[in-house]
Amino acid sequence: MSNDAISGWPGKPQVTRAQWRLAVLSGMASYLDSGIIVSSGLSLGFWQSRFHLSSWGVGALSAALTFSIALGSLVGGRLADRFGRKRVYGIDILVYAIGAVLLVFAPNSVVLFAGMIVGGLAAGADLPTSLAMVSEHSPRSVRGRLIGATQTMWVVGITAAIAIGFGTSTLGYLSAQILFAHLGVVALISWVLRNRLRLSPVLEEAEQGGGAEGIDARALRRLAAKPILVPLLATGGFYLTWNLAANTMGQYGTYFLTTVSGASQTLATGIGLAGLPVALACSLAFVRLADTPWRDRLFYVCAALQVLAFAVAASTGGAVIAAMIFFLLLYNVVNQFAGEANYKIWSQEAFPEELRATTQGLTYGLSRALCGLAGLATPALIAASGSAVLWITTACVAVSGVMGVWIVRGIAPQGRATVATAVREKEAIR
Repeated sequence: MSNDAISGWPGKPQVTRAQWRLAVLSGMASYLDSGIIVSSGLSLGFWQSRFHLSSWGVGALSAALTFSIALGSLVGGRLADRFGRKRVYGIDILVYAIGAVLLVFAPNSVVLFAGMIVGGLAAGADLPTSLAMVSEHSPRSVRGRLIGATQTMWVVGITAAIAIGFGTSTLGYLSAQILFAHLGVVALISWVLRNRLRLSPVLEEAEQGGGAEGIDARALRRLAAKPILVPLLATGGFYLTWNLAANTMGQYGTYFLTTVSGASQTLATGIGLAGLPVALACSLAFVRLADTPWRDRLFYVCAALQVLAFAVAASTGGAVIAAMIFFLLLYNVVNQFAGEANYKIWSQEAFPEELRATTQGLTYGLSRALCGLAGLATPALIAASGSAVLWITTACVAVSGVMGVWIVRGIAPQGRATVATAVREKEAIR
């Protein structure tokens, strides 16, 4: 591993073993991000009992995580572009491990909040940095597959968290400790492997020089230019509306099933676990199709089915277990083709290399911040009306579908042309 050189762009159209390894190690950002979100959702009931939290206290805890991920994305993406992606890439995951340790051994709610904040900041900083690393060091012809592979790691993270939560659901508070101990161990292993990773000599020199093309304040002023601003608003709008629904179900799905649907902790985690093998298979299918026209064709179909899934759950108010099972199974399938994986690829296609981490950190961070505001009130809203929560999330995925169609038909082609022009200009200078 330590002797592998990650080839830069442009390169051969085949995906090399080194590039797959970089994609997997970068995908650990998604694994740990989904892991901390789902693990916190599975642990809310235990924490509420252990630390005597009110509904608003539970909401504040989840909001602290979401806000921290948002801030980490905003700051981490910019730091990665400014001071070197590999440098940030090798540090933030260690900070994540520290946050996980705090959550395992938290003696009170203060330390619990501290662990959520530290873990969230690190998870947020790692996401745009890792995606920019993959994009920068992979050929354009296979970039969709490699970015899609990081999203597969997101599903793997969800699967691991729910599987552990299901297997330990009868252990009470110890279940929450095991969940976060698992995340801490995975983060430490990933930190070791990332710091053994070697780029090609040219790319190492560029990283030591402070990131792609020596980014400075002038690069930030380009964000207001129409070729950058319009894709920024489009991808940000898509991810915000889609993530409002996804974040609600990720953080509060188990809580919703146990408080509204009347499911036990074991049944609630079992329902979530049942759909994940299919979700993982669909995520792998997305990777194979990510660099083909089928990616966009499947988006149209799956975006519509995603709305249908939420609408079925909303029509019963969440009180019918059979409807919730149908919803969760269908949602786990279709969101692989009409969700975050698309956003990740669009964000790499639409922006020039020197701004990719910054722009994705901005859209990711602002989206998570607004999700944090929504999450603060979600437990209280669930207590007041589970049906209202489901109808709101239905509306969110409907809007995200419309935004996605706009991106596929108008924004993405223009973005690819803009990036291609920037590349030609860079090569002409060289």
